[in-house]
Amino acid sequence: MSRTLWWFSDAWVMTLRNLRRIPRQPDMLLFGVIQPIMFIVLFRYVFGGAMSSAPGVSGGDYAQFLMPGVFVQTVVFGAVASAAIGTAEDMQKGLMDRFRSLPMSRSSVLIGRTVSDTVRNALTVAVMVAVGMLVGFRFHGSVLSSIAGVALMLLFGFALSWLAVLIGLSVGSVEAAQSAGMMWLFPLTFASSAFVPPQTMPGWLRAFAEHNPVSVTVDTLRALFNGTAVGSAGWQMAAWMIGLIVVFLPLSVAKFRRASV
Repeated sequence: MSRTLWWFSDAWVMTLRNLRRIPRQPDMLLFGVIQPIMFIVLFRYVFGGAMSSAPGVSGGDYAQFLMPGVFVQTVVFGAVASAAIGTAEDMQKGLMDRFRSLPMSRSSVLIGRTVSDTVRNALTVAVMVAVGMLVGFRFHGSVLSSIAGVALMLLFGFALSWLAVLIGLSVGSVEAAQSAGMMWLFPLTFASSAFVPPQTMPGWLRAFAEHNPVSVTVDTLRALFNGTAVGSAGWQMAAWMIGLIVVFLPLSVAKFRRASV
């Protein structure tokens, strides 16, 4: 086999290794689903009445505004919970040292982690879509645009996973990985257009909220799911995803290789 085929084979083996852990640890998947369901219920029925009249909520339908934000929040939290914490856990248990002793590609270990995390996110998003339907969310765009929106959402989670993997490789424990992940996760998620329109924010915060990666991803999904024009959010989302992968993928692989010397 060529080196390329060996690389794909190694990455596939590592992906399966991580996916086999899902049925063995169902509590991780369960709690990963419960949290976004709580956000849906709280925001839809506690804040929904007040937010329906907020500027930027088209047609007064807060469910249509809210669900794309919850979808993106789900994949973002999933990337940190699985990639950062999972990588740190493997490091702490010495599993990474075992992988380094095998005749396999270093990058395939990390590829297996990020790809399996994307599959896990897809399972969680499927549950979120079903819950969203129960609270009034509907796909008003075409079938193609709806599928494109889901695919872009998962790709965004894949891109963020590389930042999370770097965090997991850089810290010394699972607890540190969780804390380091949440430090940048909460500002990006809650100071965004995920749950409230940026028009309601102060001017200094609005500029950040309108252009951070979570906001442009949420705005792109809203347009695709509601059948409206994507506008500039589409290319901003693409730029953020490409930038995250181009920067943090090689940094993660380099960090893993340096640690394996």
